[in-house]
Amino acid sequence: MRVVSLVPSLTEAVAVTLPGVLVGATDWCTHPPGLDVPRVGGTKYPDLERVLALRPDLVLLNVEENRRVDADALTAAGVPVRVTYPRTVPEALAELADLLAALGAAEEPAWLRTARRAWADPPRLTPARRAVVPVWRRPWVVLGADTFAGDVLRRLGVRNAYEGHPERYPRPDLAALREAGPELVVLPDEPYRFTATDGPEAFPGTPCALLSGRHLTWYGPSLAEAPAVLADQLARPVTHPA
Repeated sequence: MRVVSLVPSLTEAVAVTLPGVLVGATDWCTHPPGLDVPRVGGTKYPDLERVLALRPDLVLLNVEENRRVDADALTAAGVPVRVTYPRTVPEALAELADLLAALGAAEEPAWLRTARRAWADPPRLTPARRAVVPVWRRPWVVLGADTFAGDVLRRLGVRNAYEGHPERYPRPDLAALREAGPELVVLPDEPYRFTATDGPEAFPGTPCALLSGRHLTWYGPSLAEAPAVLADQLARPVTHPA
């Protein structure tokens, strides 16, 4: 089996579980560190000629990270694709188990078993906090309904103020975000790289938790440590002076 992954989460999952299977990955596939496979461009705009030149038996994609046009082009070229779309932690764990078994894993890897245990009873903020969760700036984009990251946060005691919004990624302006009355602002470091000096100043007086985007949005080996990492970061918010 020769696999090209266009999804950083799945690249890591396959590389650490079945390293001989992975023959190509995107430029954004940064884990595991030191991954040495041919690169095929970005997640949104991969170089399909490079992908095809690797003669893959399967290409891994995700509904949110990759484009339908690329999936269609690969299919038209005769290359099978597997498209993932987990929107909850249990869905992610199930999809990972199914994928690795399909690729030839004889049993679930230790990291996946650890992830199942970690998410069976994760640490939670007490009391739960009402939050807004920007994932982009200029313009502001926040988590809305039915997202994987939203489910991760809900399980950790974060109540998303926009979870009932009809859009999965609403674009309220800054005034609307402030008027939503958050008790907490969650600022991940990807896809937009929010930092202590880029983000909290927009919400003076409101605690802002700076989170690891990899642990918040990736579904792979990082799931095993995500509850502990994110709970620690949620418990140490920073507040810009009002």
